[in-house]
Amino acid sequence: MAGRLSIVATPIGNLGDISARALDTLRAADVVLAEDTRVTGKLLAHFGIQTRLERCDENVIAANSAALVQRMFAGERMAFCSDAGTPGVSDPGMRLVAAAQDAGIQVEAIPGASALLTALASSGLVASSFYFGAFLPRKAGEREGLLESLKPLDAILVFYESPHRTLASLESIARVFPQREVVMARELTKLHEEVVRAAAPDLLAQLQAREGELKGEVVLLVGPPTADEMRMPSATPEQARELAQALMAQGASRSAAAKAVASQLGLAKNDVYSLLV
Repeated sequence: MAGRLSIVATPIGNLGDISARALDTLRAADVVLAEDTRVTGKLLAHFGIQTRLERCDENVIAANSAALVQRMFAGERMAFCSDAGTPGVSDPGMRLVAAAQDAGIQVEAIPGASALLTALASSGLVASSFYFGAFLPRKAGEREGLLESLKPLDAILVFYESPHRTLASLESIARVFPQREVVMARELTKLHEEVVRAAAPDLLAQLQAREGELKGEVVLLVGPPTADEMRMPSATPEQARELAQALMAQGASRSAAAKAVASQLGLAKNDVYSLLV
C-alpha cells in the first residue's frame, strides 16, 4: 500500500499554536522531512516526538523529489515541515507537493499557523480581497515597477520581508503609495509582537527613527486604493493597455486584468478587453 505526504503547519512563534492533529501526524509519520532539521528538531524535542528527521530543503527537493516519491510508493508516510508556518506558501514545499500529486500519491494538508493570515487579521485594514506577493524584489527599480503594476488592484497587498530590508521596501512603498495606509507586523505570536499602522510616509519616518531595532520576520501590508486614487484622471487607451498587461504579467487572466483596470479607470470592461485581444 502506498504511503502519503502530510504537509504540516507548525507555529510561527508561540508553540501553543500547534494543533493536536499536527502532533498526531508528526508522531505517526515514518519520517519528518524538514526544511531545517535544527529548527524542526527543537519542535519535536519540545513535544517528545522521536520520529526520524531528514533534511529536505530546496536543493534536496530539486535533486531528490523522484526518490522521495518512490519511497512513498513503497509505503513510507512522510510529514513535511517548513521552518515555521504553513508549508507550500512561498517555500519549496510546493514543489514536493506537486511531485507527489503528479505521481498519484495522497497528499493531505494539516492546517495551522500562517504569518500571512495572522498579519492580515490583525492589520486593521479593510477590503474584501487581498493579494499575496511573497518577497518583494531586492532592486529598487524592480520593486517599484512591481508595486506600480499592482496599483489597479482593489485589494490589500501583502508581502513578506526580512528585518534588514524592511526600510528599503517601505521607502519604495511610500513613493508608489503615498496616500495609502501601510502596516508593519513583526514577531507575530511572540513576546515582542508588534503591529503598527499609519500612512505610508508616516510609517516610514517612524521606523527610520528606530533603524537597527527591527528584528524578526516582517509582514508588510498596503491598504486598498484610496478614494482619491479611484478618482484618477481618465487614461489613454495605451495607458489602460499597459496597466492591464502589467497585471497579466503578474498572473492575472485577460478577463480579470480588464475588469480591474476598467474599475480603476472608470472604463467599460469590454473596451479594455478589446485592447488586449
